[in-house]
Amino acid sequence: MDKSAITNPGRRDLLRAIPAAAAGFTLADAALFPSHAAAQETAGAGGPSFQVFTAETLHDDIAALSASPGNNNLVSSKSITVVLTTEKTKSGKEFEWHEERDHVFQILEGSTVYQVGGTPRNGHSTGPGEWLAPESEGSTTFTLNKGDMLVIRRGTPHKRTTKDSVTFMLISAQGAVSRS
Repeated sequence: MDKSAITNPGRRDLLRAIPAAAAGFTLADAALFPSHAAAQETAGAGGPSFQVFTAETLHDDIAALSASPGNNNLVSSKSITVVLTTEKTKSGKEFEWHEERDHVFQILEGSTVYQVGGTPRNGHSTGPGEWLAPESEGSTTFTLNKGDMLVIRRGTPHKRTTKDSVTFMLISAQGAVSRS
């Protein structure tokens, strides 16, 4: 390794070392970093090392989902799932909880009501690590509106009811957690 590159880095090395946000770059400037664009296109064992979703792309996806409610699976891998969802007048029949998945919900449009926590009653497994129960004694009920975020840790019962319409982003980290 050339030690002069460490003590006197060139402009290109400096730009690679500074996080894009700190340098004032936005996602629109991603083309300025060809090594990063190549990394996105190179699929390894777990898929690309990163993916960019521009505001325009997400806006178009939300418009399509508003016209035809459902899910758009943006990312699906062994360790993370990212889903864009629009639903209208929908109610979960049972509480669900997952042994190896955390959820982060970000409400983009509309509102929905969540019941979270408590102790599930009469639960039954729907598959490895996946559970449903008709009730959860002591759950907390609250309304999420545009801009609100909800983090649900694995093992926590939850149920959603949407009276009108809601569009949200779900980020779900999955896999076993190592305990230290």
